[in-house]
Amino acid sequence: MIDADVLGHRTYEPGSPTHAQVVAAFGPDVLAADGTIDRKALGGKVFGKPQELKKLTDIVWPAIRALAEDEIAKVRAAGTACVIVLEAAVLFEAGWQDLGDEVWVNIVDRAVAIARAIQRDRLSQSTVESRLDAQLSNAERIARADVIIDNNGTPEAMQAQLRTHWQRIVDAPSFPSPPPATA
Repeated sequence: MIDADVLGHRTYEPGSPTHAQVVAAFGPDVLAADGTIDRKALGGKVFGKPQELKKLTDIVWPAIRALAEDEIAKVRAAGTACVIVLEAAVLFEAGWQDLGDEVWVNIVDRAVAIARAIQRDRLSQSTVESRLDAQLSNAERIARADVIIDNNGTPEAMQAQLRTHWQRIVDAPSFPSPPPATA
């Protein structure tokens, strides 16, 4: 699995072109004492400010995409996986849906998302609501998805849906044989 959030952290590494662009765009006060990007300080400059957030995503999203494309190419060249999963919360917003053969979305009702985020992240309801308001709605995601996973129930119920859809892929006649084991 390729995690776009992990790739996003890599784009912020000191010495990377993205790191330099972020500092140039948002100022040296987004740097932590060790020279890394202080994501909280940066977040304070962009959340709730659509133009500033767009400035940041215009810098970071192309860099993340390039890393994702590189990771996908490496896995394909090595022949080590029959299926490559790219996990990306902003797949549609960033325009990355063309990187794969299917797009799966995980949806959850707004009230459930708010309650879970407040409990998990210890955020205020208004903070969570403003973050949700900045995202695509469930209806927008559903309209653009190949597979919809409903995450309103238990983790086990969600995992059962994932297993069902995964099995559909594995059982498909076009599914390649697994790579040979190496000694």
